[in-house]
Amino acid sequence: MHPTEATDRLLEAAEELFYAHGVQAVGMDAVRARSGVSLKRLYQCFPAKTDLVEAYLRRRDERWRRSLREFVHARGDDPLAVFAWLKDWFAEPGFRGCAFINSFGEFGEPTPGIAAAIREHKEEVRAYLGGLVPGRAADQLFSLVEGATVLAAITGNPGEADTAREAAKAVLAAQG
Repeated sequence: MHPTEATDRLLEAAEELFYAHGVQAVGMDAVRARSGVSLKRLYQCFPAKTDLVEAYLRRRDERWRRSLREFVHARGDDPLAVFAWLKDWFAEPGFRGCAFINSFGEFGEPTPGIAAAIREHKEEVRAYLGGLVPGRAADQLFSLVEGATVLAAITGNPGEADTAREAAKAVLAAQG
């Protein structure tokens, strides 16, 4: 098996297992078994579980932000489209909230690489929103996105995105 193929298979398995069950609850052997990659190859690709967790988060960040960007762009870069995308995501089977918030909560004090991946994701989302709306409004939309995501995970209600969208409308209207 080519190293790139092994890495891809390991990351697919890690994403599925970590997101569904939590990073701490899933051992490397479960990732190995789900991926079909040998234990030797797993540790060649990711010498420590923290390496795998960081790679999983960075890959998820790329996919998540690309999906959001494409959805919003297809709707004329309307900042309110962010909340329609969120509602669709919240309604997906197996939705368990934000992988980055979940990972941060699980680790308490994550390793520097994992902490950096989490911080960078949040900074990139905030920066993306800053490209849609100026200044303080971007920070306010970011808080609405984060709050809606946490509440949707806790309540199981995709409608949390609608509530955040209504608040976002007020933020944008106040901006003039």
